[in-house]
Amino acid sequence: MAKIKVTLVKSTIGAIPKHRKTVEALGLRKINSTNIHEDNAAIRGMVQQVRHLVKVEEVTA
Repeated sequence: MAKIKVTLVKSTIGAIPKHRKTVEALGLRKINSTNIHEDNAAIRGMVQQVRHLVKVEEVTA
């Protein structure tokens, strides 16, 4: 299955609490922190919700 790399590029200071929790659930804590996830509908939905805070790249095996 494909994987995606999610990187936090903007601070969560000033973000609404729901977005802060979504970023934390993606495993991102500090700016430029990165986490690799399986590419599925749940993760894509989370990324879509905080798309203004993160950068997404596809990872090849």
